[in-house]
Amino acid sequence: MTAAAGRRAGPLLGGDTRVVTLGLELFAHTCAAVGVPVVHVDWSPPAGGDPRLAELLSRVTDETPCP
Repeated sequence: MTAAAGRRAGPLLGGDTRVVTLGLELFAHTCAAVGVPVVHVDWSPPAGGDPRLAELLSRVTDETPCP
């Protein structure tokens, strides 16, 4: 993606292109490198994505497990 490509997408989406990434740091760096404003959130699924472990952890922490 080039900065020009990001600007061209703007009218289609109703404004300038901006990006929020969740756990995709390389994508955030790539967007920033071509001038697209980006916010990176350092996130990963609970329990490393293991549904059984997430269920067990939710019992300990008294939280509803993520789907």
